[in-house]
Amino acid sequence: MVPWTPPMKRNLPKIVAVIVLMLVFLYFFGRSVEWKKVPAQIADVSLPLFLLLIPLAALHFVTRALRWHVLVAREKINVRFRNIVAANIVGFAVNAVFPSRLGELARPIYLARKEGLRPGFAVGTVVVERIFDMATMCLLLGLFLLARPLFAGAWPIGSEAGRRLAFWGTVGVAIAAALLALTLLLYFFRERALRVVAFLLKRLPEKARGAVIGLLREFIGGLKFFQSPSQLALYAALSFGVWLGIMLFYWVLFFAYRVRVPYFLVVPYVFLTAIGASIPTPGMVGGFHYFSKLGMVLVLRLDPGLAAGMTLVAHAVQIAVTCALGYAILAREGLTLFQLKKMGESERR
Repeated sequence: MVPWTPPMKRNLPKIVAVIVLMLVFLYFFGRSVEWKKVPAQIADVSLPLFLLLIPLAALHFVTRALRWHVLVAREKINVRFRNIVAANIVGFAVNAVFPSRLGELARPIYLARKEGLRPGFAVGTVVVERIFDMATMCLLLGLFLLARPLFAGAWPIGSEAGRRLAFWGTVGVAIAAALLALTLLLYFFRERALRVVAFLLKRLPEKARGAVIGLLREFIGGLKFFQSPSQLALYAALSFGVWLGIMLFYWVLFFAYRVRVPYFLVVPYVFLTAIGASIPTPGMVGGFHYFSKLGMVLVLRLDPGLAAGMTLVAHAVQIAVTCALGYAILAREGLTLFQLKKMGESERR
């Protein structure tokens, strides 16, 4: 018989790793910042534009819901839109409090229970979402960097840096194209793809192999939602809408702090924040802060202190709006974040 291990002790290595990761990123975030000046820099903000950030912080819940509806409608055409929005909110609220991005599993399970969907079906839609998020951001960054000669006057850099940016722009477009090609291949040759993956992973332990194949099967199952090229094109367009809306939040943030930048210059900055936000720490703490400051300093050439202050404001607004909306929804339904966390953990197992 396997001895029982308390959950806290079982998860201690993971908790320690997350704390160390946060501290490392926070160290690099805080380095080179004159913190005495930061409070004054944070306070020097346009109040009307700052207040506009609050609804803009919630905008992506709506745009993500519009996109998600395209997928879930294949299972149930009359899914209530407010439940899709609520699922997004409570999922991001779980991510804001707990590590390991459990909200990505909690939100489809929440929607499945509210609308009577199959849990595996709902989880598969989230896998598809994440693939399209990655492809969309890579494509936006690639197009931005390839088009750099058109706006070189607004963003003056040296010729060597320009060549490097053009190279990485090409890489970004290539990654997006490769992801699209791989998606289509998996869709049209799904059974063969599963057999190939099972063969390649035959040396792995059975549990690990089953988990990988199960994840791939859910993703391929999600691809079946696209019944026509027009539906796929609609989903891709909505993916661009999601990220252009996120860019709008940061663009207004820059104007609130009197940083005048063209809208298109927000693309590489948002790409970096997306990398930071993907690091599985609670509330994006550490990863988001470091990559946000890095983008503001390197891409937009801001003072490190101002960049640090604006990063803290952007993070605080997003977390506050997400948690306020999330707690309001949960209070109405008599749920707690810990119950949602358990939903995500049960599905992961």
